[in-house]
Amino acid sequence: MGRRRKGRPVTGIIVLDKPVGPSSNQALQRVRHLFGAAKAGHTGNLDPLASGVLPICLGEATKLSQYLLDSDKAYQAKFCFGARTTTGDSEGEVVAESDASELTESTICEALSEFIGDIEQVPPMYSALKVDGQPLYKLAREGKEVERKRRSVSIRSIDLQHFQPGVRAEATVDVLCSKGTYIRTLSEDVAESLGFPGHM
Repeated sequence: MGRRRKGRPVTGIIVLDKPVGPSSNQALQRVRHLFGAAKAGHTGNLDPLASGVLPICLGEATKLSQYLLDSDKAYQAKFCFGARTTTGDSEGEVVAESDASELTESTICEALSEFIGDIEQVPPMYSALKVDGQPLYKLAREGKEVERKRRSVSIRSIDLQHFQPGVRAEATVDVLCSKGTYIRTLSEDVAESLGFPGHM
């Protein structure tokens, strides 16, 4: 006889607007606690620095989790040119710098268009992807770096919404992509294609 789960047999999908700060799992546990749900799961990962829609499946609705996980994702992100960081985002330590003031809106748009379609990415060390049962971000925090296999993802569309020129040029972009796409890696790769260090 199996053990019964603690909590109520509540069923449904919560469309959570995750704020900046908590991890996806922390947000999930908070929702699970609020509803006293016996079973719960989230349908993707948003970085602690990211805010946005994070569907939470409760009870029988967890059977839909895989469908939502496999769906395309939409993001808005700010790509920063002229500096690379240890984490690939603004929380990390700057490890490379250069003057990106020569970048223009047209050169950014041209570079972005080259990434539409199927591309390959190397998952960042600061991600929830597991290697030998260990999340990469935990290894990264211990100062360890392990080899990661390149993964194929698809960029359906990537549109420039705003461009701010300068030594540290910034581009706000809307991205529609397949599951498993790492936006911080995309920001670094776009910057590299233009000959600059970059981060998200």
